[in-house]
Amino acid sequence: MLSMRKYLFSAGLALLVAATSVSITIVTAPAFASEIKYVVNNVPITSGDIAHRAAFLRLQRKKGDAAQEMVDQTLRVAEAKRLGIRISDAQVNVAYQRFATNNKMQLKQLDGVMAKSGVGKEHFKEFIRAQMAWNQALTARSRSGDGGGAVSEQDLVNKMLEKGGAKPSATEYMLQQVIFVVPAAERSATLGKRKREADAMRVRFNGCNTTREFAKGLVDVTVRELGRVLAPQLPPEWAEQIKATKVGGATPTRETDRGVEFIGICSSREVSDDKVAQMVFQSEGGGDKNADELSAKYVEELRKKARIVQR
Repeated sequence: MLSMRKYLFSAGLALLVAATSVSITIVTAPAFASEIKYVVNNVPITSGDIAHRAAFLRLQRKKGDAAQEMVDQTLRVAEAKRLGIRISDAQVNVAYQRFATNNKMQLKQLDGVMAKSGVGKEHFKEFIRAQMAWNQALTARSRSGDGGGAVSEQDLVNKMLEKGGAKPSATEYMLQQVIFVVPAAERSATLGKRKREADAMRVRFNGCNTTREFAKGLVDVTVRELGRVLAPQLPPEWAEQIKATKVGGATPTRETDRGVEFIGICSSREVSDDKVAQMVFQSEGGGDKNADELSAKYVEELRKKARIVQR
């Protein structure tokens, strides 16, 4: 089962697929003839779209109006496009793969669940694309100060201080990512060999200054400087390993969609400032209500301006 944070301030994928279970009983959805049911600013929503969304709600064991969810999604996607936000197929595919991995499934298994439940992998992927785009739109609106009540960084700090105590601190890491690239077409043949190479380099890792020298003699090895990352911002799949690794060391290797990777810990320090207070407050749930209110108000504004025709 995959549990994810609220989408507005999430540092991850922001999929809103809480409480999805892959062990539920799945009934194959019947075939249906698709016809246009709504037109939202000249964008059609078909009975097929609505049927897929209804199946998705059932898969999540979540109540909701499938038709209205599709109307809202159409409005959100159009607004993201207006703002110049584009989510590529590659980004969606990576998110889809990560969802499968986090649920301990192969892609074919996830495809099967989506097909048999009546959701369909393409509908789920478009849901992912829409959520990722909307997350960026909400973040942009919040930062612009047009949130109509959006809580500012200083407001969040004040709320924490009102509860007593000083500003919280968090560990700030300087990180370096090493990727032994494995092309998808060669994955089955070379993954094992690349993992052995990555493990060998990881054992030799002794701080970030010499990594690029080590990598020079190796084929298809990428070294990325990730810069400074606060503990609450660490990718969920790496967070525990990074926290357990000493400065100058490297995390265990990990197989990913790119190949085999590990992360070097260049340095770490404790910091305490308004940004840390903001993230701690939000990670504890303090920002969730505000995120929901901002999203709801934004969608309501879009609805008022939109031309929505029900057929």
